[in-house]
Amino acid sequence: MSTLQSAIPAVLVEAFAETPCSGNGAAVVLLPQPQSDGWMQGVARSLNQSETAFLLQGADGWMLRWFTPSCEVALCGHATLAALLALRHWGHINAGGSLTFATRSGPLPVALSGGLGQITLPAPPLQPSLAPPSLQRLVLQPLGVRAAEGFWRSALGYSVLLLPPEADLPRLSLAAGSLEPSEASGLVLMQACDGAESPAPGVAGRPAQYRLRFFAPGLGIPEDPVTGSAHALVAPFWLQRLAMPSVVGWQCSARPGGMICEMASSGMIRLSGTGFLLWCGSLQIQPEPGVAAALRWGELCKAG
Repeated sequence: MSTLQSAIPAVLVEAFAETPCSGNGAAVVLLPQPQSDGWMQGVARSLNQSETAFLLQGADGWMLRWFTPSCEVALCGHATLAALLALRHWGHINAGGSLTFATRSGPLPVALSGGLGQITLPAPPLQPSLAPPSLQRLVLQPLGVRAAEGFWRSALGYSVLLLPPEADLPRLSLAAGSLEPSEASGLVLMQACDGAESPAPGVAGRPAQYRLRFFAPGLGIPEDPVTGSAHALVAPFWLQRLAMPSVVGWQCSARPGGMICEMASSGMIRLSGTGFLLWCGSLQIQPEPGVAAALRWGELCKAG
């Protein structure tokens, strides 16, 4: 075992969870200096969460990057909320405070307000399209549904399929590995809540208006428990359809959770939710400082 010079703080936060041991787990690592892509990918692979967030404090504020066990991603909602809650745990932000993360997707404002964490994510427009025949076989037929109510693609790389309320989405058993490449980087299955569930799912005492599930085998995630980027993508659809200033979205996965979604003044989507600290500790491995890693961070993380 090598001699350790310093330990690197790390936590695991269950994000968008209404109760402990639910929601979407994300590891958060507080870096003392920039690290190489290979070093971070190795850590993310070992921690084996759907995403691991890496935080680095620069001269102009906090920089944030996200890695799945197999690759870096340009945007991740639940790991952004986890990063915010981790900074609160480490004493870098207090209740009522706000800051902006510099990321590959541009500046992302976050805040702690009213007992909830708030993150603001981009919402690229949905582009109407024709659902591929494979989804008829993989999704609609097993649900006993003849046709979807709508299908869209997006610049985020996600596809979105709208199901009628009577489809039993929570019980769908989908072999995510069978998805076509066009859907493998992110398939959102969503529907309006029919109000039949008891107890009704909700966030901060508010019942959910819609629910979804998210599959991304192309990113190394067969099914994601709770996906902030997916809710930000579809929130404008539900806000317009329901004519409400804010809506509650629920993800009916094996580890369910949800968030309150509303339009921010910037045109982005503000997601509000809670989270729970599952463990806190440190990485017992050596950091790998280097000029190349610092340049890489500066090139990728955009503050504005």
